[in-house]
Amino acid sequence: MSIFPPLPVTLNCRGQLLDLVEPRVMGILNVTPDSFSDGGRFNSLDAALKHAEAMIGEGADMIDIGGYSTRPGADDIPVEEELRRVVPVVEALRQHFPAAILSIDTFRAPVARAVLDRGAHIINDISGGLFDPEMLATVAEYDAPYVLMHIQGTPQTMQKNPTYVNVVEDILDHLTERVKAARAAGITDIIVDPGFGFGKTLAHNYELFRNLDKFLALGLPLLVGISRKSMLYRPFKTSPDDVTELSAAMHLQALRAGARILRVHDVKPAHRIAQLHQYLEHGTV
Repeated sequence: MSIFPPLPVTLNCRGQLLDLVEPRVMGILNVTPDSFSDGGRFNSLDAALKHAEAMIGEGADMIDIGGYSTRPGADDIPVEEELRRVVPVVEALRQHFPAAILSIDTFRAPVARAVLDRGAHIINDISGGLFDPEMLATVAEYDAPYVLMHIQGTPQTMQKNPTYVNVVEDILDHLTERVKAARAAGITDIIVDPGFGFGKTLAHNYELFRNLDKFLALGLPLLVGISRKSMLYRPFKTSPDDVTELSAAMHLQALRAGARILRVHDVKPAHRIAQLHQYLEHGTV
């Protein structure tokens, strides 16, 4: 039984409706010089536009734009620098791809306000509203969907010594409280993300993954972001760019456990996996 009443299966992205009956793919667009996998590749406006166009062509339902690297140990940057990175990209994407649904990966209310003013649709907050006390009220003011993630610590500290009594129960309890806070602030459309790799050891990540279905008790769409993360490449002593088949296997398993959104670097294989899942579940693609 759900802890909260379930949301409608349609996500209202500020007037653009996204059907979540079928699984959806969120393509990652990092406009940073230091992200763990693709830092520096798309931090020019032209490169960002070309990559967004490619991901849309490969089947991305949403583009998630990040101007603040949240890899473990990443440098903190001023709000002004994050704005300088993301605002021109949002403006350009809205001009060139007006039908695209844009998510912004930020934990700062001033950045959220700036991008929502310029037509972005979703705020994806790694802190679940804990890093900026104005974030929940800002998202509610714009009636924007909100991705609420779990993190232990900050990007600068989260991997130093992550500790839990019971990782699944602790994170489920945390997300329950943060969903209550978001609802109390007036946010209607909420997506939950257990935060793979954000203050978790490899063992924590796999324990979470084995118990993904327990997060359906929140009655909310579940986002899974494991693309190119260390839980995939470190056990096999390889690199983030060499886990294509592992990502495919994990993404299919995540969908079968109830995930509705896959946040990925590689859109084409994820889109195919989503189609395969539909075939397995319903006999139709």
